Amino acid sequence: MVVPGTPTGPGSLLSLVSPSPRARLPAGDVPPSWGLAGWRPRTSPSLSLRWPRSCGSPSASGSIWKKSSSWMGATGCRRCRGVAWPCPCWRRSCPSCGCPGRCPVGWSGSRAARRQTPAQKLRDQLRRLLGQSWSEELERDVPRAWQRHGDLVLLSEDSFRAAPWEKLGPALWEAVASALGAQRVARRGRVLPDGIRSPSVTLLLGQDGWVEHVDNGIRYTFDVTKCMFSPGNITEKLRVASLPCSGEVLVDLYAGIGYFTLPYLVHAAAAFAHACEWNGHAVEALRRNLELNGVRDRCRVHHGDSRQLELRDVADRVNLGLIPSSEEGWPVACRVLKKDTGGVLHIHHNVESLPALAPPQLQAERGSPEAQHPTEDCGKGTPGVRIRPEWQRWAEAVAARIQGLLAELHGQLWHTSILHIQAVKSYAPHVHHLVLDLECRPTPPA
Repeated sequence: MVVPGTPTGPGSLLSLVSPSPRARLPAGDVPPSWGLAGWRPRTSPSLSLRWPRSCGSPSASGSIWKKSSSWMGATGCRRCRGVAWPCPCWRRSCPSCGCPGRCPVGWSGSRAARRQTPAQKLRDQLRRLLGQSWSEELERDVPRAWQRHGDLVLLSEDSFRAAPWEKLGPALWEAVASALGAQRVARRGRVLPDGIRSPSVTLLLGQDGWVEHVDNGIRYTFDVTKCMFSPGNITEKLRVASLPCSGEVLVDLYAGIGYFTLPYLVHAAAAFAHACEWNGHAVEALRRNLELNGVRDRCRVHHGDSRQLELRDVADRVNLGLIPSSEEGWPVACRVLKKDTGGVLHIHHNVESLPALAPPQLQAERGSPEAQHPTEDCGKGTPGVRIRPEWQRWAEAVAARIQGLLAELHGQLWHTSILHIQAVKSYAPHVHHLVLDLECRPTPPA
């Protein structure tokens, strides 16, 4: 196949894919790894390859080179990672006219062809929109990261706060949506201190805040202006999905829109779940998500304060996914555990650690025999992280507290053992969001 307008004479692009390609290039300019036999042109709307102008050859627009269904670089260039052939970073002379220090093929066309990041596309679009008004202050105010939920982009609260942005009005948000390939734009503010962690989100472009987010094969729908969604919890959701919960009954005391309830039901194969939530907007989203994922018949939603939950003696597993502390739910978790067999509690908490650079006396204390504790890998998503002494001490204190609550509630001895300590994410300087897997079993009478 020949792309219209493609030169076919000596030194042209198609001459490089002739039956004897090596004979067409200057001696010494063909690395042994090329293997050009079998290369063929293929049209693409996003790439445009052409000779350098100094070569005087017409351009071959819209052609890229493909072999064995994978993009390959002619030289294995570390910069472009073999995205195109001939490699645009290849610094040898032009094979047609011998121009020194030029790539054999130059780039033209869209920014996508030049492999721009979304942040670069956004910055360039805004620079064109503002023209002479562009400044370093505005460039610092352009976000480099954001959340994406379907066709909606959620910006951070500290973006686009400079005064010149206000003069653009809706044109600014239309430009942002165009650059990022979105239809709607919103900006989040601080979480409201109303007891249910309501988000403060402003919809800047669009009329409806309902979005759909796919996470590990699970569909979540929610209104971004009324419900929180934390992408930082993905490692814990993946871990929950891998737990062996077949045939078990789960009680999720802080279900939200189903962050952990759904992984337990969809992937971990829990037999049934009791999902407790007191935020009405989250409950609406939770019910929709149960329907979306086909598990509505295996979950009962309890709308209200989980501290007033009337369930008893039903759970093999209890999830307490509330930060900074889930301590108020510990008595309820003990009450819903099966009294004859017990179960496992997954306790979330924010734990403060000592700074890395501590005074000498604290460093000596860390190295003392009393401060030594077993270490373990914190799981997938946190490679190389080790259990810190503060984390271990917190886990041991929680285990002792839960053991006392169970003994007081049931009038018999219980045994608690630490199964795992998982670091989910860094919440603040020297503060980590942790999850303690605590096994709780009744002690048989002597």
